[in-house]
Amino acid sequence: MGFLTRNLAWKLFALIAAFGVWLNVASEPELATIVSVPVEYNNFPKDLEISSTIVESIDVEARGPAGQLRSLKDSRIAAIVDFAGVREPGERTFTLTAAELKLPRGIDLIRTIPAQLRFKFERRTTRAMPVKVELSGKLPAGLSVAQMDIEPPELTIAGPESHVADSKTLVSDPFDLTGVTGDTERNLAVYAAEPEVRILSAPQVTVKIRVRHGR
Repeated sequence: MGFLTRNLAWKLFALIAAFGVWLNVASEPELATIVSVPVEYNNFPKDLEISSTIVESIDVEARGPAGQLRSLKDSRIAAIVDFAGVREPGERTFTLTAAELKLPRGIDLIRTIPAQLRFKFERRTTRAMPVKVELSGKLPAGLSVAQMDIEPPELTIAGPESHVADSKTLVSDPFDLTGVTGDTERNLAVYAAEPEVRILSAPQVTVKIRVRHGR
């Protein structure tokens, strides 16, 4: 009995305060709102890549007490898509539910926009691609380009199988000949036109231009 009456005033105060918070929340009007949340991906399958558009965010329509809805945008929620069941190439559909969102207590999910995400998975593959160097500007009168050396002449790209197969060439930034009067060497950045592929090594080449007098 002594345990129940010890610090009775503080216990009563805490009980009244908790009741006041509950009453305040319970008396708030229930509203609905739509917020944009990021999409995060777990357990990405080994040796597979997404060859379709990757969704970065979705809209979430939720319902709950006005006070909690106002703080929903600051709660840093995200839609978690789990790829653990994906083991082979092909198309897969993922339905977004409250389980993927983990909304704060008291907030109910009405719907997500879109309600489902569909992805196409392909094997990851690599391929060596030649690097094309464009020349810009003009050499001074009486000079011409005798030879151009590119090192390395090829770079290796990686990505979904179909996109790697469709890639034609890699292109460097232009080599500007303006003001060049003798043999010149420059490091140039290299660009992969296919957005789904990437260059595995440093995306640059060293270009050496040999200049001769006369045409």
